[in-house]
Amino acid sequence: MPTSDVPDVSVVIIVYNDEERLPRAVRSVLDQTLNNLEVIIADDCSTDGTERVARSLEASDPRVRYVRLEQNSGGCSAPRNRGIEVARAPHVMFLDSDDELPRHACKSLLLVAEETGVDFVTGEVTRLFEETNTTGLWYPHLFTERRVVNGIAERPEYFFDHLSTNKLYRTAFIRDNALTFPEGIHYEDQLFSAQAFSLAESFAVVPWPVYTWRLAPESVSISSSRHKIQNVVDRIGVARLIDAWFEETGRAGLRAEKDYKFLRHDFRLYLGDLVFRDLEWIAEFADVVNPYLDEIADETYARLSREERVCIHLLRTGRLAELQVAARQLGRPQLAPRFVTEEGEATYWGAETPADDASRRELDISEWHMSRQVLASGRLRHELTSVKMRGPILCLDIRTYDPSGLITDGTEATVKLAAHKKPLSVPLVLRPDGDGQYVSHAEVDLRKVPVGKVGVATRRHPVIALERDGAHRTDVLLAEHDQPDFRATVTYHKFGIHYLRVKAEQKGAGRLEVTWQRSGVLKTLEPLGPYARKAKDKVGKVKKILVGNEGKATAYDVVSKLPRKRSLAVFEAMEGRGYADNPRYIYEELKRRNLPIDVVWVYSGNRASFPKDVPVVRRGSFAYGRALARATYWVDSHNLPYLYPKPKGTRYLQTWHGQTFKAMGFDVPSLRQAPAAEQEAFRAGVARWDALVCPSAEFERTFVPAFEVSADLIRSGYPRNDVLVRWAEPEQQARVAAAREALHIPSDRKVLLYAPTFRDAARRTGQSVRVDFEALAPYLSDEWVVVVRTHPYDRFKIDPELGHFLRDGSTYADINDLMLLSDAVLTDYSSLMFDYANTGRPILLYTDDYEAYRGGDRGTYYDLEEIAPGPMLTTTEDLAAAVRDLDGVQERHAQRYARFQEMFCSYETGHASKMVVDAFFEGGTHD
Repeated sequence: MPTSDVPDVSVVIIVYNDEERLPRAVRSVLDQTLNNLEVIIADDCSTDGTERVARSLEASDPRVRYVRLEQNSGGCSAPRNRGIEVARAPHVMFLDSDDELPRHACKSLLLVAEETGVDFVTGEVTRLFEETNTTGLWYPHLFTERRVVNGIAERPEYFFDHLSTNKLYRTAFIRDNALTFPEGIHYEDQLFSAQAFSLAESFAVVPWPVYTWRLAPESVSISSSRHKIQNVVDRIGVARLIDAWFEETGRAGLRAEKDYKFLRHDFRLYLGDLVFRDLEWIAEFADVVNPYLDEIADETYARLSREERVCIHLLRTGRLAELQVAARQLGRPQLAPRFVTEEGEATYWGAETPADDASRRELDISEWHMSRQVLASGRLRHELTSVKMRGPILCLDIRTYDPSGLITDGTEATVKLAAHKKPLSVPLVLRPDGDGQYVSHAEVDLRKVPVGKVGVATRRHPVIALERDGAHRTDVLLAEHDQPDFRATVTYHKFGIHYLRVKAEQKGAGRLEVTWQRSGVLKTLEPLGPYARKAKDKVGKVKKILVGNEGKATAYDVVSKLPRKRSLAVFEAMEGRGYADNPRYIYEELKRRNLPIDVVWVYSGNRASFPKDVPVVRRGSFAYGRALARATYWVDSHNLPYLYPKPKGTRYLQTWHGQTFKAMGFDVPSLRQAPAAEQEAFRAGVARWDALVCPSAEFERTFVPAFEVSADLIRSGYPRNDVLVRWAEPEQQARVAAAREALHIPSDRKVLLYAPTFRDAARRTGQSVRVDFEALAPYLSDEWVVVVRTHPYDRFKIDPELGHFLRDGSTYADINDLMLLSDAVLTDYSSLMFDYANTGRPILLYTDDYEAYRGGDRGTYYDLEEIAPGPMLTTTEDLAAAVRDLDGVQERHAQRYARFQEMFCSYETGHASKMVVDAFFEGGTHD
């Protein structure tokens, strides 16, 4: 029952012929944490059982009211307007019958509305794709923080938030402004929302989901009917209505921002679809949109991406076949044009030099720096020219366009089909066929695709992989939209027949697509019946016991009771991510001495960085546990899994992987406040250590007590830093030359290594990369190359437009190679700064979020402003100035740098590897 006669919120649910989904929508409102609300079901004169269902819902809860239009309006506006008329609450929301409200939506929005007194509150929309049960967010950059906006002119980007359903409105605001949904047109939300944003004195934004937009497969909604020219006409029509309303109400100054939103959202949707339209349709499309495009100011076009500007220019000048080629590049920055032309220092899109000023302006792609790109991040294009099936053999003819000259002698090419386990790779021979063009032919035997009891273990899309000198890339294989639909029957020797289908994907870039369907006994396994499901669950539980942690722990316990293998040592660096860090240099010292110790290295992913003659074992496997159980020595840079207690007779050398700037161990509140069992597991893990490598007295002061270390301390410095201390030696200079060649760094460019640390609350989001490289490039790209090395807990991808200026250093297992080749380092709060100080080279700190980082949950041991060995920078301009004046930077910070070295490099002599081997493996001591 309602808690008062007047509800706090009226939720208007519009419905037409949707008897099955309506109860779900209504329930999502009735189950809100805000109880005092009403549901208004506004029925657009349904002809199915919707009325019966709605009246049943009305009878079941007094908060539900049902209103029915006398005749069908054919759209969403009339039922919403009827809902506005009868709403009794001071606030109103709108919901479609096929969607839902998250449980706290009404209450959370109402609290903000009452607190701020705004005209409406808007929040994030979750788009739920029912076919795959995956979700995405609607323009998430608009909803990153809670804010109050004092009029749309203050934040015009909110014109992009044109949905009416993710908002809680003051009912009086709607009625006082006679704000209604326009009837008889489609895309009514756009006019209503543009008017609401323009009329509102203030509105609030909240950064949490308030609406769930369910997208059903094979949707027939208006927004999914872009293949119809009438759909285009409707979008243009509502855009003109908004323009007219702006003029009539004296708001013409908002037109430019609305036009930008139109180009970036509404019109952009059609551009992306042109790959799947024929030239006749595109010509009709041009006739509809070009008159409206001609009314948009040049200044608005100048705000678009170059890819969008190229497409729009080709459309407006009638170059429709070329437009289809260009449209594939939208949203795919690594996709090249087929051809480019050069005139002086300018580079233009297309095979012909532009003939007029407008074409030169719009087709100028000089900003892409095509001639300065490298294989890993440059632009390439692979197009299918022929697809045929010969029984189970997929025959592909491919034309590759390489206008940047990325493909050179030694470039290896393959077609890849499998996504995991044993990839199916078919070699390609790229034969030159014209300037910057190659042709190739591949025959993919689909019978060799990995197959198991759960189906074919393959990616849906074949890709082209290129590799040269350690650089590699993977690109889509583009198919024509009208590609014939091939079907093949493939008989596997073990698991029967699969029916495969080869066609062109009808979305995205239009890639070649391979799908499959099982047959016979395999087909009956899915979907599983109740008995099969129970059997599968039992098998799963048994499998978990046998091959999961429980089984591994049992096997480890048995093996660990056997005698040690006296000559065996297990080495692990960076949780198995590569041949690097302190363990690498200790191992190389063992080899130099030719000690009788058999070393097994641990890997967790790619094994490419490990020497060919080194035995390896996969981290977490039974063989891994067996090796740990038998070894006399453990050498590790992080902390071996708690699952493995140290056997009697085994000695554990912990090298760790960096000095401490941010709080560690029991100095971190989350561990200090953790349950006793978690704390004890941590202590037990550390108690396994017999010796700990120490790089400095500061490390002893911070790290050792924070981890409650009882192990012997080897005060040697870090073995990995030996090469940094002795950077001028020929061996290190050879590494520099090899790294420069592998990264394709021109001989006349200096190198800035950018190595930020991760942010605890934003792992794998890329948020640690704080530098605006696009803004920095004009200042430095003529003299410098920036090598970006993010933390393994984060991610970063180079935009091809910056490929001339940036290099991805993430493929290097050993970051020492990057430190050795660099002329200076740019970091933030990373412990890398302590290592880099051993080179004596400049250290720059980009710390625009220092206060937030220092005040985070973890905290820091030092005030960076007190110990910083170089300038703390917060703007692109200051960073550029510092890089261009490194001599001055070093001179101004010389005393601070020397003090920094004294604090954090005091044990570093360049001979740490020898000292560690002496102390741990040969029985010597070092104090």
